[in-house]
Amino acid sequence: MTNILDELQWRGLVAQTTDEAGLREALDGTLTVYCGFDPTAASLHFGNLVQLIVLRHLQRAGHRVLVLVGGSTGLIGDPRPTSERVLKTKELTAEYVARIQAQVRPFLDFEGDNPAVVVNNLDWTAPLSALDFLREVGKHFRVNQMIRKEAIAARLESQEGISYTEFSYQLLQAMDYLHLYREFGCTLQTGGQDQWGNLTAGVDLIHRAEGGSAHVLTTPLITDENGEKYGKSAGNAVWLAGDMTSPYAFYQYWINVADSEVAKLLRVFTDRDRDQIAALEESAQERPHLREAQRALAADITTLVHGAGATAQVEAASQVLFGRGDPATVDAPTLRDATAELPGADVEDGSSVVEALVATGLADSKGAARRLIGDGGVSVNNVKVGDVDQVLGDADFLHGSVALLRRGRKHLAAARKVL
Repeated sequence: MTNILDELQWRGLVAQTTDEAGLREALDGTLTVYCGFDPTAASLHFGNLVQLIVLRHLQRAGHRVLVLVGGSTGLIGDPRPTSERVLKTKELTAEYVARIQAQVRPFLDFEGDNPAVVVNNLDWTAPLSALDFLREVGKHFRVNQMIRKEAIAARLESQEGISYTEFSYQLLQAMDYLHLYREFGCTLQTGGQDQWGNLTAGVDLIHRAEGGSAHVLTTPLITDENGEKYGKSAGNAVWLAGDMTSPYAFYQYWINVADSEVAKLLRVFTDRDRDQIAALEESAQERPHLREAQRALAADITTLVHGAGATAQVEAASQVLFGRGDPATVDAPTLRDATAELPGADVEDGSSVVEALVATGLADSKGAARRLIGDGGVSVNNVKVGDVDQVLGDADFLHGSVALLRRGRKHLAAARKVL
């Protein structure tokens, strides 16, 4: 492959471009590209990660990358097809801006000969008066064209309609592109294909205001096996912030993707080459029970988002829950996250294993619990229990909080220490 566009297309990261031949020619040289992220939540989600990965590929290919965090557009909100957004306060928006500015840094190179740059559109929007905005930006837009945009058209046909505030969003985003074109020579904007109307508005504004040309590249919406969009608006967001989706839950999400989806996701979210992905795809088809492709995907994407240390911990925790490995090697936060959704009960220090089995629902009665222990079918922290009178002492509660009880191979519960 001689052009980064070929790589992006092979990875399934290109849905539309304004001028593929022109963009391909521009990418043979060096250009400046930006993508905008609105602070509508305290974290980016995995749909946003697609854009960060596109920027990552482009930066590695030698292009200059700008990351725009929308301090002004976040105060307005991109129109949804269904209903008006609830406006967030300026203070909350500023807090989200700061979080997202920090969150994007691990994905790109902000040092060296070609450092990425983070910008905030509030810096050039806030000083602009309403009259200047209408004169300098608004005059270049035609309402009859604006109302044809998909999201706008859907809202106009609804009972709720659309406010002038949200109607003006595409002008603000277009102004961002014009500003970055003027200040940085930016000639490429990327985004999801559902943003096509907003993205091309910027191209049109650059042409009308400056007589210049610019490009847009959109990525396909990544959907699950049922064709449902991933993302916070769809109610199934996988957040990039560890305090909103834990590294353990994040890892488990990718471990559980369908065999039919895993090759697509490996191309999008990992740096693995064609031969590696082909081998993993073959494994998913011929040896699906091994889940080699899913484990590779989960490890790669968790390392990208949370770091190698977090990946090692969640992999260890996963082994522990399958009855392999020493639970004591798992750190406290990962153990807490890994056991959070297990069935369980609060148990007093010094309680018998028999009592704990009943309390956690692994046995129907004390008699049944004793029989299970006698048959060798019970373990505590992956160590078989041989004495029906064994108690749970302080050392059995990992990190002073939880003991893992197992009945047979598949039934696991958490005995949580009463503090």
